Amino acid sequence: MDQDQRTSRRTFVFGSLTAAAMTGAATTGLARSAQAASTQANSKIGLGFIGVGGRGSALFREFQQRSDRIEIVAVCDVWDRRTEDRVRDTGGRARGYRDYRELLAQPGVDAVVIATPDHWHSKQTIDAMRAGKDVYCEKPLTLYWEQAKEVAQVSRETGKVLQCGAGSGSDGNWWTAGEIIKGGGIGPVIWLQGGAFRNDPNGDWNWGIQPCKPGVDLDWDLWLGHKFGLAPKRPYDAERYSRFRKYWDYSGGLATDLLYHVYAHLALSIGHDLPYRVTANGGQPIHNLQNDHREVPTLFTIQADYPNQSTCFMIGSQECDDGIPDTVRGQKAVLTPGGPGMIVRPQNAFRGPMMELAQSLECYKGAELITHKDGDRTVLDEIRVSPRFAYDHLGNWLDCIRSRQQPTMNADLAYRVMVPIALSVIAYRTGRAVYFDREKQAVVGRNPYS
Repeated sequence: MDQDQRTSRRTFVFGSLTAAAMTGAATTGLARSAQAASTQANSKIGLGFIGVGGRGSALFREFQQRSDRIEIVAVCDVWDRRTEDRVRDTGGRARGYRDYRELLAQPGVDAVVIATPDHWHSKQTIDAMRAGKDVYCEKPLTLYWEQAKEVAQVSRETGKVLQCGAGSGSDGNWWTAGEIIKGGGIGPVIWLQGGAFRNDPNGDWNWGIQPCKPGVDLDWDLWLGHKFGLAPKRPYDAERYSRFRKYWDYSGGLATDLLYHVYAHLALSIGHDLPYRVTANGGQPIHNLQNDHREVPTLFTIQADYPNQSTCFMIGSQECDDGIPDTVRGQKAVLTPGGPGMIVRPQNAFRGPMMELAQSLECYKGAELITHKDGDRTVLDEIRVSPRFAYDHLGNWLDCIRSRQQPTMNADLAYRVMVPIALSVIAYRTGRAVYFDREKQAVVGRNPYS
C-alpha cells in the first residue's frame, strides 16, 4: 500500500485491533494457523464480508440467519456508511475496514464473502485464498476468462474451498437432469436453450445515485482499482459508481450478471463441457433512444458450439420479460424443469423406445410415467422425475469448509461456466466468432477442430 493511500484512507475499527493486523504482519502462515484453530469442529466459522452494497448486504443478512454456524467478525466496503451500517447490525462486534487487505490480515477471519463489483472479484479472491481464507465469491467468478483460470489454479494450489455465488449450480432439478442425460435418458444432446428476462420501463440497473463524498467517506480510487490495473483511472462519476453494471470497465452486462446463472445450471446437465466456438449478438432496442449512458446491451444472445456438434443458445432481455424456457433437447426426448423435478417428453419418433428406456434405465428409477391409450397401445406422454437431492448453496459452502470437500460451484466448475460467458462478451464487442482450444485452454484464431 503506498503512503498517500495509507494517509488518506480512514479505517473503521470497532473494538481493539492488534498491531500485527494494522501493520499487515499477519502473514499467510499465521492466517492459516488462525483458521485451523478457529474452525475446529465445535467452533463457529469467522466470516469477513468484502463489499456490502445491495448484493453484499443481502448475503450478510442470509448468513446472519446461520448464526449457529458462523460469526461475522469483519466488514469492509470502500464507502464508510455501508461499513458502519453492517457493523452496527452485528451489535458492534465486527471490525470495519475500508481496505480489504486489512480485513484479510485480521486474526479470526476464517473465510470471506466477496460481493464487490465484477472487476474486483479475481484479485480479491486470489488475495484471500493466498491469505489462507476460504471464499464465497458472488457471480460472476471473474470479469475475464483468463482471470477465472488463475482463480481455479490458486484454489488448487492453496487447497482453499471456493464457492461461486451462482446458486443455480446447487439446483437439485439440474443435478437430476445431469443424471438423466449421463444415464442415456434422452439420447445424445442436440441443443440447449435458456435465458433471463426482465422489463423495467425506467431501465434495468438504473439504481438510485448514492450520496457518497469521494475523498471524505468514499475511496473512489480504491473502488476503481486502477493502481492494480483493474480499471482505467477517471474522475469520480456517481453514475458509474452507483450503476456499475451498465459499463464495460466493471461488468459484462447481461452475460456476466444474469446469463452466468443460466449457464451454471445448463452446464450441470452436460457435464460442464467447454465450447470451441462462441458467438454473440444484441443491442439496445429501447435504451439507445433514452440517453441513459449505458454501454452494455439490453438484448444479448449467446451461441456456444461444442466439439460433439451440439449447441447451447442463451438469450437475455431487459426490455421484454416474455422469454423462452430452459430446455435440453436430445435426439430421443426433451428435458425441462417441472416444479420440483424434471419432465421428459419423448420425441414422436422415439415414443416406443422411450417407454422401454423409462422402464429399464437406472436414471428413471422411481419416475412417474404419464401415458394414454391408443387402441390397444399404451403411449408414453412424459416422464416425471423427482429431484434425488437438493443443495442449500450457502450451507453447502459452510459444510465444505468443515469437510474440505469441493462445493457444488467450485473454482473449476465456475471457471468452466466463465469461459463461454466471457468469450461471448469478446464476441459481441469485436463482432467476431471467438474460438477456444480446450486442450491448450486458450483463445485461438481459428476453429481448432476443423
